Amino acid sequence: MRTILNVIWLVFAGLWLALGYVAAGIICCILIVTIPFGIASFRIAAYALWPFGRTVVRDPDAGAFSTIGNVIWLIFAGIWLAIGHVVTSIPLFISIIGIPLGVANIKLIPVSLLPLGARIVDND
Repeated sequence: MRTILNVIWLVFAGLWLALGYVAAGIICCILIVTIPFGIASFRIAAYALWPFGRTVVRDPDAGAFSTIGNVIWLIFAGIWLAIGHVVTSIPLFISIIGIPLGVANIKLIPVSLLPLGARIVDND
């Protein structure tokens, strides 16, 4: 069932959202100081491509630099990516088959807002 949902997700939302994360990651990697943000963005892009069967776990030992980085990320990229998730989830919620996809889209909002200090792990 996960594979079917992931394939439907990839076609209707995953590819476009992952491209947004890749664009943010490329922009962050152009500047040397923001390379950690770019790496986090590429990690989330992989999660946005295939979200079913995986979850986000916060790392309690992330530290103060992670918090400061998350505030900077929130201002420059996080808000825009979260808006993309909300806008993408609305048409998914309208269709009956898209409701689980809309829920997965909403599930991606916290990690899009605060990516540093988060790990993406398998549900198994």
